[in-house]
Amino acid sequence: NVKSEIKSFIDTARNNLKRKQQNLPELPLALHMVFTGKPGTGKTTVARIVGKILYAYGYLSSGHLVETDRSALVAGYVGQTAIKTTEVIKSALGGVLFIDEDYTLSAGTRGSNDFGQEAIDILLKLMEDNRNDLMVIVAGYPNEMKTFIESNPGLKSRFNTYVKFEDYSNYELIFLLELLIGKYSFRLSNEAKEL
Repeated sequence: NVKSEIKSFIDTARNNLKRKQQNLPELPLALHMVFTGKPGTGKTTVARIVGKILYAYGYLSSGHLVETDRSALVAGYVGQTAIKTTEVIKSALGGVLFIDEDYTLSAGTRGSNDFGQEAIDILLKLMEDNRNDLMVIVAGYPNEMKTFIESNPGLKSRFNTYVKFEDYSNYELIFLLELLIGKYSFRLSNEAKEL
């Protein structure tokens, strides 16, 4: 389903490019996405690929990926969070800002002296100010991401595309393992595959 969701998104981007070339109005395309799934399911890799594709279609000026988390956005003292968050977002302009487990920014997760909400407020403002040259992808576990997005009307209105990354099946994991070890001329025996 990841390929299907991303393909649909990219098809809209491609159609917009054709419409623009023919002086037709472009369809609305919100660049921001929510990726849900467990660690190791390919969320960061897909974010990197989407950035490159959007760069190729002219939606982003560079297509690079900046991966971040709470520790890079939130400071321990008043006034520092705004500076840290702004610097990280500015480093992602022209590309993709990938925020992993961003629900740790939500109010109530760290106590009353937490500056996570300040980081969210800055993020929302700069997402809007730079909506034509910044893609923000937030990622994490499904339930926590749902709670995070629903915690703030601004978040809910900016994230319209949700992509669920399923766990790999045993067959897929064996296939990936064979690809990885095949690069070094190793092969799994049938006994090892069964194991």
